Amino acid sequence: MSTERAAQVSSKAEGEGLRRSLHTRHMTMIAMGGAIGTGLFVASGNSIATAGPGGALVAYVLIGLMVYLLMQSLGEMSAWRPTSGSFGDHAGRYVSPSFGFAIGWNYWFNWAITVAAELVAAAIIMQFWFPDTPAWIWSALFLAIVFGLNALSTRTYGEGEFWLSAIKVTAVIVFLVLGVLMIAGILGGESPGFGNWTTEEAPFVGGPITILAIFMVAGFSFQGTELVGVAAGEAQDPETTVPKAIRTVFFRILLFYVGAISVIGFLLPYTHPNLLASGEADVAMSPFTLVLQNAGVAFAASVMNAVILTAILSAGNSGLYASTRMLWSLAMEGKAPRFLRKLNRRGVPMNALWATAAFGLLAFGTTWFGNGAVYTWLINASALAGFIVWAGIAWTHYNFRKAFKAQGRSVTELPFRAKFFPAGPLIALAMCLLVIVGQSYEAFINGTITPVSLLSSYLGLPLFLAFWWGHKLVTGSKRVEPAQADLSRNREDEVA
Repeated sequence: MSTERAAQVSSKAEGEGLRRSLHTRHMTMIAMGGAIGTGLFVASGNSIATAGPGGALVAYVLIGLMVYLLMQSLGEMSAWRPTSGSFGDHAGRYVSPSFGFAIGWNYWFNWAITVAAELVAAAIIMQFWFPDTPAWIWSALFLAIVFGLNALSTRTYGEGEFWLSAIKVTAVIVFLVLGVLMIAGILGGESPGFGNWTTEEAPFVGGPITILAIFMVAGFSFQGTELVGVAAGEAQDPETTVPKAIRTVFFRILLFYVGAISVIGFLLPYTHPNLLASGEADVAMSPFTLVLQNAGVAFAASVMNAVILTAILSAGNSGLYASTRMLWSLAMEGKAPRFLRKLNRRGVPMNALWATAAFGLLAFGTTWFGNGAVYTWLINASALAGFIVWAGIAWTHYNFRKAFKAQGRSVTELPFRAKFFPAGPLIALAMCLLVIVGQSYEAFINGTITPVSLLSSYLGLPLFLAFWWGHKLVTGSKRVEPAQADLSRNREDEVA
């Protein structure tokens, strides 16, 4: 981007729209923070218990490679056209307006429900220390904190996420260092050697089927890395910051997951009963807690509880940010009510923020009715949303390149070029579809599938299709032909 062009973009953003105030360090931590949470700190033990250390490692490496390909695709499109609508905006331009409508609303719903889920999780964590305090008080306090971080300014959100993510990253690094020292026999007694990798059925327990099961779990753990695409709309000099974040974040995340699973695999047998724990209430049985206790860390459970609370705050902070920006972008495209376009003087879409927080609070309120059945269905409906978005990113990128070629453009114009095209997005798309289709594979294999369990597992898919086909039916929109696709760089009303 030329100096003159950068100045124009910055001026337009500052004067009339969103503020480009996120630096590279914010972008990197936003993507890393989205992927490091309870999936790593707690559920990783369950993965090892299910598939053994070798099976879990293979699953996480495979899903990591899939995410790498997706991040390459997202990075190429976001560096070319950095908007807060991100993959929703891209899908509408390069696939079809109806597909973009469905991707955008699907993503908003996913993260708005995630905010509600984090309200529940925060209360569970706080009751570890304050069991007699009503849970709703902690949920209300949590919502007030993340709402405040998002309402003040984009920079405040970025700084908050930077430090929340930094705490998580530091915890993982400390865990890895202590784990390596224990494996070497320098700390915590005699070295375990490779004993836990060869005990009973280890390292691969249950064969390919269990690896497939953990493949799905690992996919949910990595969700959130795509946040960097949404944040690109408010990044300073996105042609530089987006590629830099894309290049660095994947390898760090993969190192953390592969490193943590390897350490746990060395230090704890897959048959350890506490590894079966997988929820926020199971912090005392988290593999991280168990390893820290063996290393002699005082108050290990309380330490990990604090780290997991940080992870929950981070997820809620980013979830509220991502869903708010997506909702605002949908309004700017005429796909959501006009009143959601309004920005305050700090460039924050407050109406979209209020609407998203209200929806999350409403969803949270359903936990008190009908034994939480409505809330359970909402969570199930959002469960597939992340994979649907990932599949949409891969397909959109494939169409983006087709449009680039059809219009005689050269890939040398791209600020960031995805590696392994066209194989990359096609492989990632196939792997995402495998996860989507395989949600209830175990029930199918065991013959225990029922209409209710089938609907519960796949509810997110018909909802996405209803958004897609419903919009197509009402508007009559057609597939975008590559030669006519809009390859302009920035949206006029957003950042010039």
